Amino acid sequence: MEMEIRYSNHPSDSMHYTTEELREHYLVEKVFIEDKINLVYSHNDRIIFGGVTPVKETLKLGVCKELGTDYFLERRELGVINVGGDGTIIVDGTEYSINYRDGLYVGQGVKDVEFKSTNPENPAKFYINSAPALVAYPTVKIGLDKARKVKCGDAENVNKRTINQYVHPEVCQSCQLVMGLTILESGSVWNTMPAHTHERRMEVYLYLDIPEDQCVMHFMGTEKETRHIIMHKEQAVISPSWSIHSGCGTKNYSFIWGMCGENQTFDDMDTIKIEDLR
Repeated sequence: MEMEIRYSNHPSDSMHYTTEELREHYLVEKVFIEDKINLVYSHNDRIIFGGVTPVKETLKLGVCKELGTDYFLERRELGVINVGGDGTIIVDGTEYSINYRDGLYVGQGVKDVEFKSTNPENPAKFYINSAPALVAYPTVKIGLDKARKVKCGDAENVNKRTINQYVHPEVCQSCQLVMGLTILESGSVWNTMPAHTHERRMEVYLYLDIPEDQCVMHFMGTEKETRHIIMHKEQAVISPSWSIHSGCGTKNYSFIWGMCGENQTFDDMDTIKIEDLR
């Protein structure tokens, strides 16, 4: 298991970053690595996120000095969404079939979490988010059909999309983690515009379903000092609580969002008028 550390940045710092510095601090270019657990520990609300890609091996969540615990979920909870082939997650000896776009919530206190693929020729790609937790809630499998669905946008504004809320108070209990998958319809390219911030929680995006010759421009920064990062398929980006997080693609796409912080109220946000962006 590999763990990269990303430290927090003051909003004014990003005003002076070059393109390369923005990418170094906020972008994760390679999330899924074959037969690896590849994780990033962000000091923004201490979220851990990354990819688990079992091909020939069964991969087990381990421990590292950054956690300071005896096992990974001793003081944490975990959300998983599979964006690859069929697979299985074994939680303290109980097996869950987690296929394409299936999700799983695993509560604090679980000691053993293992991941394996059904077919090495089409391996599972388990994308995980983990947040600090002090209460043990039950493990819950969440298929796409079980996720809470919110329809947003319209074709006229090229932002027609469905927000599928997997780890959400109306779907399963969690301490602070919320997580879901947003799917844009054909012809729609904008997400989260008008933009917003939420001081009480940070967010990470994983962009998906982007053809090799296409991209998404992810917007970040304060409302008066916006920046952008070019994103490609299966890349992730950190959005601190002070930053907007919005994207515009060269075609439609999807993305997994994960948040942790002080509350789980989905509409607890500060909307920014489009005419006020700079």
